[in-house]
Amino acid sequence: GLDESALEKTNAVAIGDPQIGKVLREACLELIEKNLVVGMQDMGAAGLVCSTSEMAYKSGTGIEIDISLVPRKEEGMNAYEVMLSESQERMLLIVKPENLEAAEAVLKKWNVDSSTIGKVTADKLLRVKEKDNLAAEVPAQFLAEGPEYSRQSKEPEYLKQTQSWNLGDIEEAKDYGTSLLKLLSSSTIASKEWIAKKVDAKLLKNSCLPISDVAVYHLGELNKAIAVTADGNGLYCYLDPLAGGQIAVVEAARNLVCHGAQPLGITDGLNFGSPHNPEVYWQFEQVVSGIARAAKALDLPVVSGNVSFNNENPKGAIYPTPIIGMVGLIEDPSWVRSPEFKNEGDLILLLGENKEELGGSQYLNIVQGLKQGLPPEIDLEKEKNLHRTVREMIKQGLALSVSDCSGGGLAVALAKSCILSQKGAEVNLSGNMRGDALLFGETQSRIIVTVSSENKDKAQEICKKFNLECSFLGEVKGTQLKINELIDLGLAELEKSYKQAIPQIVES
Repeated sequence: GLDESALEKTNAVAIGDPQIGKVLREACLELIEKNLVVGMQDMGAAGLVCSTSEMAYKSGTGIEIDISLVPRKEEGMNAYEVMLSESQERMLLIVKPENLEAAEAVLKKWNVDSSTIGKVTADKLLRVKEKDNLAAEVPAQFLAEGPEYSRQSKEPEYLKQTQSWNLGDIEEAKDYGTSLLKLLSSSTIASKEWIAKKVDAKLLKNSCLPISDVAVYHLGELNKAIAVTADGNGLYCYLDPLAGGQIAVVEAARNLVCHGAQPLGITDGLNFGSPHNPEVYWQFEQVVSGIARAAKALDLPVVSGNVSFNNENPKGAIYPTPIIGMVGLIEDPSWVRSPEFKNEGDLILLLGENKEELGGSQYLNIVQGLKQGLPPEIDLEKEKNLHRTVREMIKQGLALSVSDCSGGGLAVALAKSCILSQKGAEVNLSGNMRGDALLFGETQSRIIVTVSSENKDKAQEICKKFNLECSFLGEVKGTQLKINELIDLGLAELEKSYKQAIPQIVES
């Protein structure tokens, strides 16, 4: 917020930098450390319109600017274009007059261009001038708060059909090994390493881990690490948008926890069809409610995001697809964990319980060709206990490898750990349920960890402390993945399906 005691005595300063954002970020951090600014906001969507009106509205003030003083990249821009320009690497700062010279010195030191473009006022208006001409004058509240309205919403008719299925009517696959290979080679599950390696090498400079579903970067000066992930499941949200919204959040958080991080915050991207369609708007309402419910339960603020509507073609709307981006902090780099098995003879433990749930699963979709059922149930309290358990095991040095169990179920999670480590596993899954549900069901709140044999009891004690189910699955052994009498596949065959699928899909 702005310093109200300095009304009409503060300057609005627009700054920009021709280089990528690092220099700008460092300059802003120094300004904050030296207490030279009383307000700061980046210029993203809607440019100056958004940054000025939001800062004024949130602090109960107004802002007056002269756009003739705003640096611009092109000649001949009119007031409308200057105000809405979304040129990147720009910030709007509020600086007291007595600090202006010192602030400009910091910016000059970092070779960041700046210009004093206006002042804070007391009238709660956003006033835009171009020299002596008044270009616009609007109450900041009208722009920052915006109108609120509710569209018509209606539960989609298709749900009657998708939710009226019976698991008993589904014939089990004749060869579960073939089913596993088919899942590993699907575009949803297959390794994205081939694509990820094509990004700018600078982005991987401080990476702590090989490419996976979580990026972990070492912060050398602080001796900490940050973990970043993105997750979403449009099929879940198509079948049950409320549950799908919740699961998108908890799966992203689970990804971070598996790598040793404490989740800190969320940015979301919400992708839907036309909001004028009552069924699409109902999906939107339900997904947002699900995200909010899970974020509140896990104490994770949603700090930013965007909404993309009207994603349709003549065949209809896309699935309701929220994408959850999440960042977490790893306080000690020694806590960083990854999914590959570490040592021959390590014990494989499942944290959480298996349920006979196949609705909305990748197995049902990819192997059986069915988009039906309800997504797996989500218990947010149990999910929180799972996170606490895993973090405690990591801090005590008990968990050697940690792997989230989600898309494709237990069999896929075990296969990926084998592939990434080039170590086999002999596993015996217990449970009075169908083989396909046992192998490929996507029951939530499950994580696979490996521990040394001498630490098995300690790991189970931590599970008991947090009231979490813990079962012994088997051990890291050999060069095959063996699961009961259902699957027996070699590492080479598993790796081929998992790692070669995306290059083949793209190149074809």
